Amino acid sequence: MAETSCSALLLFGATGDLSRRMLLPSLYALHEDGLIDPTLRIVGTARSEHDDAEFREFAAQALSEFLPPDRKDETKLASFLDRLQYQTLDASNVDGFGDLAKKLGDTSCGLSIFLSTAPALFEPTIQGLRNAGLAHDNVRIGLEKPLGNDLASSRRINDAVAAGFSENQIFRIDHYLGKETVQNLMALRFANMMFEPLWNSAGIDHVQITVSETVGLEGRKGFYDDTGALRDMVQNHMLQLLALTAMEPPRDYDATSIRDEKVKLLRALRPVKPEEMVRGQYRAGAVKGESVNGYLEDLGQQSDTETFVAIKAHVDNWRWQGVPFYLRTGKRLAERRSEIVLQFKQVPHNIFAERGGRLRANRLVIRLQPEEYVRLQVMAKEPGLDRGGIVLREVNLDLSLTTAFAKARRRIAYERLLLDLIEGEQTLFVRRDEVEAQWKWVDAIRKVWESGDHEVKPYASGGWGPNAAIALTERDGRSWND
Repeated sequence: MAETSCSALLLFGATGDLSRRMLLPSLYALHEDGLIDPTLRIVGTARSEHDDAEFREFAAQALSEFLPPDRKDETKLASFLDRLQYQTLDASNVDGFGDLAKKLGDTSCGLSIFLSTAPALFEPTIQGLRNAGLAHDNVRIGLEKPLGNDLASSRRINDAVAAGFSENQIFRIDHYLGKETVQNLMALRFANMMFEPLWNSAGIDHVQITVSETVGLEGRKGFYDDTGALRDMVQNHMLQLLALTAMEPPRDYDATSIRDEKVKLLRALRPVKPEEMVRGQYRAGAVKGESVNGYLEDLGQQSDTETFVAIKAHVDNWRWQGVPFYLRTGKRLAERRSEIVLQFKQVPHNIFAERGGRLRANRLVIRLQPEEYVRLQVMAKEPGLDRGGIVLREVNLDLSLTTAFAKARRRIAYERLLLDLIEGEQTLFVRRDEVEAQWKWVDAIRKVWESGDHEVKPYASGGWGPNAAIALTERDGRSWND
């Protein structure tokens, strides 16, 4: 570990939806399993007026709603709630941080901060922490996205944070990196000799990365319409998945080695041409058999914000020269799915052709959600005497993480990320140069869009996006993994 555990955890935005659904249940799970020090205090802060008792009641209701029944141990719930304290704070007013510092008391033994606030509050929050003496050498700060909405604003936020904290104190969060299947991607690549000789342009025809949702705006109208699918999903989650899939083997499993390789990969991304990008916006349709409104009806006003993006990306290095990476994300699509698909090249000669045997290229599917599995699709001969010819069929070699590790407790991403923040382990957090490389690539795409020559294409809810996204692969003789 980079550091020792801290004595207090400070949660900004402690009464928000992220806190209710993810942070408080995750912290309770760490408490229940004895993974955090019994003396660690958890102090919540937000603009809402609460005292300690009211915040504990808020937390109790959140845990009652979002914890699975088998995790609700009344004794441990009570002892967890005893850890919680609260301090009302308007983060835009630096004067209130003095009272927050008094609530925290002595933080010289270590303080971890989880900052989940609107981007506009990052700078005054950092200034307030500095003024109150809460930005010393034994403080670590976790930053929840979005970190700006373009390269320039991201740099302003990072400059503000860097004014109070050094890079080894800053933990930029992308919760996808806390998912068990994402970490298994590295184990799959770097703990198994069988894949590495083929994990390049000699063995792989193309790569697909899909993050699809069936939901619409879900109460995020203002944020989403200002952000759109490109900045909400591609700039962070999808580029991180691409980097982990395509990066060179790191020297060690440590923060510096892994992040060095990721940033090299991100800097090797070729600028996207206009014909290699598709953006769309959902219209009315049916999802899971239920009628749903279009984006403009959900939003209640006119907008050209994209709810779907498909991109054909290229990595300009020796390993991946000539291999396209197809990225796709959107709302109101046919199913909820996050996956990485590596399509291997076809064998150079089909020895079964004269006997009627038809081949399909092997495919490796790494499913992140809702299921978690690694599936290798290979060709096998169908049983029989073969008098009418050889019948070859695609079969799956499955590693179901849920089944293979059935006795292991399944943890949500924030459990690992919060524990790593408390203990000072930076491997699964994003470094500043990664963020800036991602924004530089995305800003170039937005510049094409803002020129006015790249229209938003409508698509019916419940499908797989605009027809142009299907054409993006089909004109290359390929198809999406649908």
